[in-house]
Amino acid sequence: MKRMLSSFVVAGVLALGSSVASLAYAADIAVAKPDAAKGEQLYANGDMARGVLACASCHGAAGNSTIPINPNLSHQPHEYLAKQLVDFAPQGEGKEPKRKGPDGAPSVMTAFASALTEEDRQNIALYLAQQALDPKTAGTASNEGTMERGQHIWRGGLPERHVPACAGCHSPNGAGIPGSYPRLSGQHPAYIAEQLKLFRSGDRGNNVIMQEIADRMSDGDIAAVADYAAGLR
Repeated sequence: MKRMLSSFVVAGVLALGSSVASLAYAADIAVAKPDAAKGEQLYANGDMARGVLACASCHGAAGNSTIPINPNLSHQPHEYLAKQLVDFAPQGEGKEPKRKGPDGAPSVMTAFASALTEEDRQNIALYLAQQALDPKTAGTASNEGTMERGQHIWRGGLPERHVPACAGCHSPNGAGIPGSYPRLSGQHPAYIAEQLKLFRSGDRGNNVIMQEIADRMSDGDIAAVADYAAGLR
């Protein structure tokens, strides 16, 4: 009985310690509030003294990309963007980034993300989260022949292959869930398709669930749902 009580006490102390540590971490994050103005400055102009290139050169003004293979970043969830910038960088000495390019090659984002501090990431992410998606440069559905297939996968998934409905996590209108899942509406179809293929190959290793889902999808499935998702509003 004493041993059991002792175990309960130890478990309680550990739980309390974990809670205190979590609260302390949360307090640290709260103190270092992101600065959107600094994020805008870095996004638009970079910082050549530190080797930080202007994000706008690839992702467009205010995160509205005009290059189909480069994603629109405007109005994406702040937490999601910050996490991606972390995942593009090596995860410690001798370790690879969680997000890599095709065939395991370094992503073009690796060098850029590695030059950023955690403060930089948070500032840029907050700035982009506050920007509106420009309808003039937003991605849209363009393949009428795959529309029905894409809609079927988005709304109902592929039960026979255990592929869940995309809408379950990315929301029916493609707006995503802040902090967890990105907005896909208005994203470029080519970019969505490429990411699904990178999940399928395992080269994008920062979401195990998406790896498993994409592994059950054909190239045709990917192209159809990517095109459909881009046209959601």
